Amino acid sequence: MSDTMSAPASAPELGLRERKRQATRRSIQFAVLELSREKGLENVTVDDISRRADISPRTFFNYFDSKESAVMGDSNFGALPPELAEAFVAAGPDQPVLDGLLGIMLVVATPDTEDFELHQLRKSVIHDAPHLLIQRISRVREFEVELTSLIERRLEVDARTRAESNEIPDQASLRDRASLTALVALAAMRHAWACWAQSSEGDSMAVLLDNSFRELHTLI
Repeated sequence: MSDTMSAPASAPELGLRERKRQATRRSIQFAVLELSREKGLENVTVDDISRRADISPRTFFNYFDSKESAVMGDSNFGALPPELAEAFVAAGPDQPVLDGLLGIMLVVATPDTEDFELHQLRKSVIHDAPHLLIQRISRVREFEVELTSLIERRLEVDARTRAESNEIPDQASLRDRASLTALVALAAMRHAWACWAQSSEGDSMAVLLDNSFRELHTLI
């Protein structure tokens, strides 16, 4: 992995209104997750959640459209910023594809691990709710399909650049290679996630992701 890869930019400092919004959003998620642990998600109502979070039901629906969406929380799967995707495709053959994928995984995986306590509680509740577990798996599968398509585009652009011509690469070969690359990158992400889940709260997902991708480079 290139040592010249720049670290992710620090998030800008949030204003008071946005901090309050995030605090309310977190409070709602904790309320639904704690109540689900106590009596099962099927027995939890929006009124219950609102009372626990000390908000009105109307405020609840300003943040989430259902109790299930509050349990699932915020996820970047399927919501890859277009500018990040296009930057990856246009990075050029001098940038290793895995380096570019690390940047994508940092955007996808890191936000979901910024709150260790909330993440662990959500994981427990989803594990006991098969329909939500299936939804979570579906999100990952959709992201895999999106990522494969993105990698295929990148490989085609790189192949054209190296050939310095308009020669069309073998699409079937590109598709197979893109699929394999996506699966390998996702495996590295899952490895980092597993290390994070089993580690102390202070461990950084960004560092663990970087470690997993560096280790991946030594294997291939």
